[in-house]
Amino acid sequence: MRSPRLAALELKRFGRGRLPRAALVAITLLPLLYGALYLWSFWDPYGRLDRIPVALVNDDRGVSAAGRKIAAGDEITRGLLDSEVFAWHEVSAAEARRGVEDGSYYLSLTMPADLSERIASGSGATPATGALQVRTNDANNYIVGQISRTVFSEVRTAASTDAARSFLDRIFISFSDIHDATEKAAEGADRLKGGIGKAKKGSQDLADGLRTAKDGSGELSGGLRKLDKGAGDLETGTRQVADGTQSLADKVNGVAGQVRPYLKDNGRTIAESARLIADSSQAVRDNLDALVKAAPAAATGARGASDELNTLYRARCEDAPEPDPDACPPLERATTAAADAADVAEDVNALVENDDGDLEALDGRLATLQRQATALARHAPHLDEDLEAVVTKINALNTGARKAAEGADRLHTGLTGAERGSATLDSGIGRLGTGADTLDGGLFTLAGGSAELAGGLADGVGRIPDYDKDDRDRRTEVMADPVQLASRSLHTAPNYGTGFAPYFIPLSLWVGAMVAYMLIQPLNRRALAIGAPAWRIALAGWLPVAAIGLFQVAALISVLHWAIGLEMAHSAGTVGFLALVTCCFTAIVQWLNARFGPAGRILVLALLMLQLTSAGGTYPVQTSPGFFAAVHPYLPMSHVVEALRRLITGGGLGPVWQACAVLAAFTAGALALTALSARRKQVWTLDRLRPELSL
Repeated sequence: MRSPRLAALELKRFGRGRLPRAALVAITLLPLLYGALYLWSFWDPYGRLDRIPVALVNDDRGVSAAGRKIAAGDEITRGLLDSEVFAWHEVSAAEARRGVEDGSYYLSLTMPADLSERIASGSGATPATGALQVRTNDANNYIVGQISRTVFSEVRTAASTDAARSFLDRIFISFSDIHDATEKAAEGADRLKGGIGKAKKGSQDLADGLRTAKDGSGELSGGLRKLDKGAGDLETGTRQVADGTQSLADKVNGVAGQVRPYLKDNGRTIAESARLIADSSQAVRDNLDALVKAAPAAATGARGASDELNTLYRARCEDAPEPDPDACPPLERATTAAADAADVAEDVNALVENDDGDLEALDGRLATLQRQATALARHAPHLDEDLEAVVTKINALNTGARKAAEGADRLHTGLTGAERGSATLDSGIGRLGTGADTLDGGLFTLAGGSAELAGGLADGVGRIPDYDKDDRDRRTEVMADPVQLASRSLHTAPNYGTGFAPYFIPLSLWVGAMVAYMLIQPLNRRALAIGAPAWRIALAGWLPVAAIGLFQVAALISVLHWAIGLEMAHSAGTVGFLALVTCCFTAIVQWLNARFGPAGRILVLALLMLQLTSAGGTYPVQTSPGFFAAVHPYLPMSHVVEALRRLITGGGLGPVWQACAVLAAFTAGALALTALSARRKQVWTLDRLRPELSL
């Protein structure tokens, strides 16, 4: 009996009852559980991140810098809420910690209080970086933590770019300010060049003037020496005058202290006495003429009377026998007085006769005495006040003399300093003259340098950029993010499920073949019983499962494409290649079951695990331990995964043709080994009669 017929008979067994038919349908649809169901659950997880609850904490206080308010925390918060990357919940720091710990939130993002301050510090003296604080809990979900690192890395990059953009904008504004300032400096340098030319002429005039000043300062120094000597003499003289006036003031004050009380108390008496003297002087003057006329007669009469008294005294007292004791003493005294009066009268007469001119002088003196006495009588009531005024003036004179002495002393001291200063001035003017000559030479050099400076600044103005707002914005944008990732995927997988389809599809087909051989014998018993050729027995056991595998491929691809949305770059090629894949997997599973019996089912599962871990379906195989990288090229699923990636997402088909060759080789080899096993099965042994293990 031919192999196709044997295969058809094997399949007809499943049509004899409701349960077998259901089992056949279940086997056909089983890959959907691994392929369609898995891919559906992983189809687009990144498109549903907005369902993941994440705590958002904004503690940023904000800061004022460069005249504007910076609130980086508020800006980042608004951007995150608008992006809808996660299901953001604005909470406090304490709520965020509790939520991440108990699983209410998968993670938290915190903007610290000094975030804006640190971002704004880039233009200050102590720049510091700002830090966004992310808290995760892998006990909640490890993958979410990995996703958050990618998302928050982009958030950090965006925040850093914004901060850099603000900082660079201020730098470009500074460039414009420097350009304007340099332009003004260039204009100033031009004016400086002209001014230095004038200064050059002025320095020459200064040098000439200083030479003239040197001559004058020498003369000034000599003159001040003479003045200093004269001031010394003046100081000595004024000091002597001050000493004299001080002595006078002391004496006057002493006398005034004694006299003034008497004058104050006896002013009226002095006035009356003065008037008496004046009147007496007038009376004497009035009787001087009478005195001249009466003096001779008076002298003669006085002498005669004196002689008579003298004679009487001798007669009664000296010559008398009994002098009268009561009359003699008075008579003696009268005799003596008369003699004295006679002498005076004779003297007056002699004076009148011999000194007539002296009497005239006496009259003049009496007139003067009269006037002075009259004046004294007039001023006597006020003598104490006049004396006080005189004392005051003398004291004022003394004070003035003392001040004059002090002034002379200061003048002498000042002139001494001036004399020394004039010498220093003379020396300094000499040095100034030398310096002026040096200045003149330096200004000559400076004039040349200023010309070079003006030219250099003019050139510099052209070299310093002057950006307008649009130009600043363009340059700030470039420098804030100078290196952009020009990412271009040659063949883009539109979602997570499409990227994992090359991994889950062969997994589901392997499982489908594995389960199918749990219900269908790997070697047709009827063929073994009739002694059919081994190759025909192998084909008879392979064809029915391969046919089921083709239905599995059709059902799986239909659901993936029309129900889930898998788009394939090479749809027909994908279906044809998967037909080859299911035939290969069926052949391998058949051989393992045919050769090892019940133990072969365990080997089928073990080989599946080995292929899944070394196929590179999730991470590149280079990231796996060395063992998996070593067995990777020798397992069929490795080639299947690589080929399906090219068929589904696009790209060169070289790996597809290589995989076809590998799968064809595995299929042929597995069928050959199955035929060999069938050959062995046709010989009954004790192991077949009593197997050590049965499932």
